[in-house]
Amino acid sequence: MSTDVTEAAAEPAEAAPEVRPPSLSPSRASDFMTCPLLYRFRVIDRLPERPSPAATRGTMVHAVLERLFDLPAVERVPAQAHAMIAPEWERLLEAEPELAALFDDDEGRDEWLTSAAGLLDSYFALEDPTLLEPAERELFVECDLDSGLRLRGYVDRLDQAPDGALRVVDYKTGRAPREGFEAKAMFQMRFYALVLWRLRGEVPRLLQLLYLGSGEVLRYEPDEADLRATERKVLALWDAIALATERGDWRPSPSKLCDWCDHQALCPAFGGTPPELPVLPVPAVPQARAGDERPSPHTPRDEV
Repeated sequence: MSTDVTEAAAEPAEAAPEVRPPSLSPSRASDFMTCPLLYRFRVIDRLPERPSPAATRGTMVHAVLERLFDLPAVERVPAQAHAMIAPEWERLLEAEPELAALFDDDEGRDEWLTSAAGLLDSYFALEDPTLLEPAERELFVECDLDSGLRLRGYVDRLDQAPDGALRVVDYKTGRAPREGFEAKAMFQMRFYALVLWRLRGEVPRLLQLLYLGSGEVLRYEPDEADLRATERKVLALWDAIALATERGDWRPSPSKLCDWCDHQALCPAFGGTPPELPVLPVPAVPQARAGDERPSPHTPRDEV
């Protein structure tokens, strides 16, 4: 028997595929500024990268500092933080058993775990967690600019004062930048501040980077002019990414950072040949200007 028109109309229509807006995270923006070819390898080709002891240690230390605030304030002491290292390492191993290959022997692993304890000691020298009650930890933030570009990422910690003022905190397990390079280091924090401003209508009062590798703190107090300038920079970056996509022009930008890159064998700067470029739509967004007003151990947590 044939299905009548009424029954057919009652059947649910096949859902249209979701169209995701173009998006950008601080890590991917930084990749493009550092080397357009690196951006291509990570975002378009999605080439695998080997986990490193330093990146894995950073993930583990971040996890300890996040979980530290699950404890009552009086228990947030160095000994408790040290006791959390081994369980966090076991969690990482359970999620990614291949991380065991980072170390040739138990001695190398134990030295690595001890170095993580040293970074936590550095944290306690910079601030007293018994006096803090963060408003958010590992907070995913996302907003759409007027242009249509979506900004997204993970904030390590967000503190809120009694008067409602916001402090954005990020932990870095490396060393603080040399004098003159602070602005580049603070780009990520301005990016987060821009998203929070767009989401909450309030400019964060303080941006704070804690460098555990050197025991230093980098602070900055943004204002609306700063964040509008950041938005213009982000939109200009996206225009450049769209142009590179349209032309298929992903040039390497050699620097000292190449020493840590997993993709030298495919990089023309080192005599390599990149894989064939897949055909992709140009990630264009409407041309409105700003003036118009988490993750594996080797993947940045703000990449979604």
